[in-house]
Amino acid sequence: MKTSIATVSIAGDLGEKLTAIAAAGFDGIEIFEQDFITFDGSPADVGEMVRGHGMTIDLFQPLRDFEGLPEPLRARAFDRVERKFDLMQELGCELLLVSSTTHDKALGGIDRMAADFRELGERAAKRGLRVGYEARAWGTHVKDYRDAWEVVRRAGHPSVGLILDSFHTLAIGSDLSAMRSIPGDRIFHVQLADAPLIEMNLEYWSRHFRTMPGEGDLALVDFMAAVAATGYAGPLSLEILNDQFRAGSPRVIAVDGKRSLLSLMDKVRGVTPDLNAALAPPAMPSRVKVNGVEFVEFTASEEEAETLGAMLSTLGFSKVSRHVAKDIDLWRQGDINLVVNTEREGFAHSAYIMHGTSVCDIGLHVADAAAAVERARVLGANLFSQKRGKDELDIPAVRGVGGSVLHFLDRHSELAGVWDKEFTKVEQGATGPGAGLTRIDHIAQVMNFEEMQTWTLFYDAIFDVERTPLVDVVDPNGLVHSRAVQTPDGVFRLTLNGADTHRTLAGRFIADSYGSSVQHLAFATDDLLDTAGKLADLGFKALPISENYYADLVTRFDIDAALLARLKAANILYDEDENGAFFQLYSRPYGEGFFFEIIERRNGYDGFGKPNAPFRTAAQKRLARPAGMPRR
Repeated sequence: MKTSIATVSIAGDLGEKLTAIAAAGFDGIEIFEQDFITFDGSPADVGEMVRGHGMTIDLFQPLRDFEGLPEPLRARAFDRVERKFDLMQELGCELLLVSSTTHDKALGGIDRMAADFRELGERAAKRGLRVGYEARAWGTHVKDYRDAWEVVRRAGHPSVGLILDSFHTLAIGSDLSAMRSIPGDRIFHVQLADAPLIEMNLEYWSRHFRTMPGEGDLALVDFMAAVAATGYAGPLSLEILNDQFRAGSPRVIAVDGKRSLLSLMDKVRGVTPDLNAALAPPAMPSRVKVNGVEFVEFTASEEEAETLGAMLSTLGFSKVSRHVAKDIDLWRQGDINLVVNTEREGFAHSAYIMHGTSVCDIGLHVADAAAAVERARVLGANLFSQKRGKDELDIPAVRGVGGSVLHFLDRHSELAGVWDKEFTKVEQGATGPGAGLTRIDHIAQVMNFEEMQTWTLFYDAIFDVERTPLVDVVDPNGLVHSRAVQTPDGVFRLTLNGADTHRTLAGRFIADSYGSSVQHLAFATDDLLDTAGKLADLGFKALPISENYYADLVTRFDIDAALLARLKAANILYDEDENGAFFQLYSRPYGEGFFFEIIERRNGYDGFGKPNAPFRTAAQKRLARPAGMPRR
């Protein structure tokens, strides 16, 4: 599998782009003409730079408005191509992309355009070059790959072939079945891009909203399965036009790009058992099945751990065990394991120095821990390890959001005994009465909005999860963009919340905790009304909800007066969908804006209470430290 990427896909000058692309492990690049023009060096210099990074120049692009022109415009178009050919030979690039014309003087006609390409093929062949024709979705005369293929077929020249672009094909809903009959050796290049489904002008959509495969909504697996059926064996290249990427980190975007290609072709391999070896990604285990959250680890100072422990006690947790060699306590209720680490060295302490009391580690219960970390490695995740003490297990792990850690544990290896091997029961460590909390329903991670696509792709590539559509959640001071990634059975759920501004609650949390992190944990219970009573007995202080919320609630749902009174008395929020009902209870903010949520899902409710978010955030802001007031 040869991977390539267009230089237009990432930010930076040409040197920065090449460095990032090479570091991400790409085999080749497409030179976008503007990147060359803005570079202060000769074509030969660029060629040497690319080859010095161990890469090839697979394509030079774009040449627009070439075919179907009347004289003298036709002659000028050929003169323009000859200058491109001169440049390509100096670069050491043998393939030119010609995109379908939008010239207002172009005459069209399949035979006329085929004749132009036949002559162009002759000129290219004399120089040892090739030309690829691409159908642009908004082309004047050619906008479908089938028409572009007919032009190429009629041109009948071995130096003229077809270039397929997933965006141009899928954005207009082209039928993919005809693609399978195109001879693979007549396809010279394949460009890949995903995109969210948005109703807008095609050209504007293409130039501003393309994303990496797996970050959008287009049927790229179907597209590549059709390409594979042709016998195509050339490069798979990314051409991403995205305003956010142009302002992002070249290194991060390049790594995302390589991961997206590997993940895509692994999915294609799943539906194409006889996938051409030239298109097959490296061997890797299947997407990781997650069976739930094994633990969540907090890092804290000894003093702050006391405060956190007191709060956990009001939630019905009991401190049941202590690490055999480290200052780490295990708190438990139901199937929920919360670890509080007050070590003064190691990763957790470093996380505390950076972020303060926070979630630094999440342990996932997976089907096979070794397979999970191997898949993550192949897909470019940063592996994590640190010095182990006596009797500590070697638990596979990778870096996650905000530099945190994801550990993988399973039930069929020695990792199943981690709590017995690494922890001993504390005195008076018997489990208390609890409050009916059963498991972790979801973990909410906050990040800057520009990070959301990176982490969506990270989870989707490594784990067997589905992602929900992106939604905007209203905050009194702006919008927070949110989506969930979750297993099909719902036993593992993450919400990714992207902040545009520090004025929102999520944005302020990022600023105050110095980076992306977990902002809240949501615990499940089978009966929230019963749990709320037990929590009150334990001294739990719920987030106060405005009376106006409950007055409005009866206008939106058919709730009897007795239930409404109980919801109001316990500060419980309520929602319904087409399946069932949802109950939510929040803690007051802890530390720099962290909080806990307790939820009950009835009859298959699958959401996260989005309509309640504005009322919850407003209530939290009423209790928050005023803006501008220094932290203690």
